[in-house]
Amino acid sequence: MNKEFIEIRWHGRGGQGAITAAKIVAAAAFVSGYAGVVMAPSFGTERRGAPVMTSLKISREKIYDLSPIETPDIIVVLDHLLLNESDVTCGLKPGGIIVLNTPNAVESYKFINYRMAIADITAISVEAGLPHGMVNTGIIGSLERATSLLGMDILIKGIEEEFSSRRPQNNSSAAKIAFERTVARG
Repeated sequence: MNKEFIEIRWHGRGGQGAITAAKIVAAAAFVSGYAGVVMAPSFGTERRGAPVMTSLKISREKIYDLSPIETPDIIVVLDHLLLNESDVTCGLKPGGIIVLNTPNAVESYKFINYRMAIADITAISVEAGLPHGMVNTGIIGSLERATSLLGMDILIKGIEEEFSSRRPQNNSSAAKIAFERTVARG
């Protein structure tokens, strides 16, 4: 993507690492030369399994609007079951991208006017040696495959810095494997 202003809305559950994933991408965007990077998490009760959402705005210019995203360019969904619980695609711009952690085939989703990028991040993360349900670093790999936004090298560096004391190689491996296995449509 070569847009000057990119809005990404992340949806996950408490404990999956959606906010940490957005934080890693935000830091990588800043290092990549984006002058404007704003992340605004929002969640209800802070408990494992509860839905969480965070907004990430990236721009070549400074960002003054700190409000949550209403019309994202990209939706990142860390748990495909959230599609049954709420309209996570609400406001997604026509032609927008849905990045989805799912064991299902891309053909099983009937989103019209959107591009999709999917991978079974849950299985990939376990394969990479991470605890079941820790899908944040894997989904970063799928996001990069879908968007070519920042480059895997800078994202891997950010992942390994964020997790320097907690399995940095396993986390970066999850992102690399997900990048390779992400299937895109549209």
